Amino acid sequence: MSAFDFSTLNPRQLEAVRHRDGPLLILAGAGSGKTRVITCRIAWLMSECGVGAESILAVTFTNKAAREMRERVEEMVGKKRCKPMVVATFHSLCVRILREDIEALGYKKNFSIYGAADQTRLIKDLMQQVDIEGRKFDADRVLWAISDAKNRLIPPEQFKVRYHDDYEYMAAAVYPRYQTALKAFNAVDFDDLIMLTARLLQEHPDVLEKYRQRFRYILVDEYQDTNAAQYLLLNLLAGGHRNLCVVGDDDQSIYGWRGADLGNILEFERDFPGTRVVKLEQNYRSTGNILAAANAVIRHNAKRREKALWTADGAGTHIDYLQCADEEDEARAVMERIHGARFRHDLAYSDFAILYRTNVQSRAFEEQLRYENIPYVLIGGQQFFDRKEVKDTVAYLKVLVNHRDEVNLLRILNYPRRGIGETSADRLIRHSAERNVPLWQVLKDPSDIEDLGEKVLEAIARFVEQMERYRMRFNRHGLMVETLREMIAEFGLEEEIYRTVDDPAKARRRVENVEEVASAMASYLEREENPSLAGFLEKVSLLDDDRPGRDSKEKKLARDAVVLMSIHSSKGLEFPHVFLVGMEEGFLPHQKSLSEGIDIDEERRLCYVGITRAQRCLTLSNARRRKKYGEMQARVPSRFLAEIPADLVNAEGDREAPQATEEERDQLASKAFSNIMNILGD
Repeated sequence: MSAFDFSTLNPRQLEAVRHRDGPLLILAGAGSGKTRVITCRIAWLMSECGVGAESILAVTFTNKAAREMRERVEEMVGKKRCKPMVVATFHSLCVRILREDIEALGYKKNFSIYGAADQTRLIKDLMQQVDIEGRKFDADRVLWAISDAKNRLIPPEQFKVRYHDDYEYMAAAVYPRYQTALKAFNAVDFDDLIMLTARLLQEHPDVLEKYRQRFRYILVDEYQDTNAAQYLLLNLLAGGHRNLCVVGDDDQSIYGWRGADLGNILEFERDFPGTRVVKLEQNYRSTGNILAAANAVIRHNAKRREKALWTADGAGTHIDYLQCADEEDEARAVMERIHGARFRHDLAYSDFAILYRTNVQSRAFEEQLRYENIPYVLIGGQQFFDRKEVKDTVAYLKVLVNHRDEVNLLRILNYPRRGIGETSADRLIRHSAERNVPLWQVLKDPSDIEDLGEKVLEAIARFVEQMERYRMRFNRHGLMVETLREMIAEFGLEEEIYRTVDDPAKARRRVENVEEVASAMASYLEREENPSLAGFLEKVSLLDDDRPGRDSKEKKLARDAVVLMSIHSSKGLEFPHVFLVGMEEGFLPHQKSLSEGIDIDEERRLCYVGITRAQRCLTLSNARRRKKYGEMQARVPSRFLAEIPADLVNAEGDREAPQATEEERDQLASKAFSNIMNILGD
């Protein structure tokens, strides 16, 4: 499609594309072609309205989505013309702004970005300074409380204990120390990227006006997933010209647990009077019966914008419902259907997806898939750049760029072992704290520290000399990959893995992961016009599901294998055949929603997302009983099953459709799931 050929757009899509100025809310139902509308709108603004690419800002939630959006626009109007356009995630947009103007907040421009492991390590160190009745605390839970506060734009001095929980008291004590330490290290965490950018724009009107003038047209994808900090950022940037176009679906808002505010999309017209609202309801993904089921379920939610998905492609087959004896029977029934469908229709394994509410549900299906020699991929788990051996390698690079990054400096100080033990490290740290000088400065001249032996001083001097040498080599910008490989060899990172990992096969896999860092750098160099070590580390810090490595989501989905994943992970994907399993009270809706009295609406939206992943065939299943603590316990069909009209559902054999009343469901759920949270997580 050229920039001027919009003939394949339906009337509502065309209306959204051709909106000129002022606020625009596009309510895009599942499978309604929203990405196409956004990209066509950008192309229309550039080609038909004369808007320069440098004036356009498009914001997404993942690097993959940003990359695909840019590529589509480039196909329409040309790569050269699109070069000045900014298509970015919220975090990478904020990095761009902060790299340019963070000095106004008292930071240096070469700040480090702390990932989860760096944050946890710092929190653990700071918690040692706080004693609450001798209790030990989980650093991740404390960090979550701090992260939640930042996403709600609450700075340390305004943090209030809301639930009188010991973890909140610990967070209240650690949060100010944590922010002070980050600034001392010239570092920020992911939540800071948005919070500090919002603060920068609020406190410095000249900076705000600069970006308002730069970005005259702003487009935001998945607006229903924005939190308070992202909401404020967008309102600030668009507050002058009001040319803000947001695209989203309130029915697919499933991230409330991590701060997403449904009110942002429901109340958009209040925030931007005069908003034009366009509903995209024609679905290009699923059959009519699947859409009818989805519409019937989501209609039970009160807080939503009324819309109903429809398709011009016909009703399709009925939705299948399987009520199985137990989890093993459920897994066998799903395998039978996969075998049958493949034989009858000559399908690939990758045409099938098994979706569940909690990761614990995957076990029975994994075992059955292995037993029947069916290839499968499990989406989820540890990402490439979160692996220890990879983080150790990247830590060296982070210190080369920012010597004040003391979390990573301490990580590599004696790794691999070089004779600077814990006692010596503690003396170095105390000397740094007592004299209020950076640890790196102490390492450069440790001669006046008492009780450091000659061997320790020699080890420190050699470490500093090596780091300074590699810093100079990377600064020359040439042969970066070769320099990295030489650094890995000289510091003995791979040798340390072979020395400390007993299992040779596991050691080889970890060494391959270290080597993959060099491959990632090579890929970065191919894509960037002006590469640098700092730029590579910035990309690493901002990467999401499209990370390199054998476990990346994209590579897994490219295989010919059955896909197992949580419903949360499936958002944005589609499969010809979907099995939505574990449709029971306690799973979907989750027991946490039932036991804590949380609004059930988000669980229903999650069910809606699961249903709308299916293109041709949808199978819903549950079990009459499941094992818990070695004993079989009765299960209750999900209330969402009863919300699907009976004439859309085909129940197989003697597997009866759910008939339990709401009172029976509540009674059984209370009895059967009173302790389920001991074994289940989100």
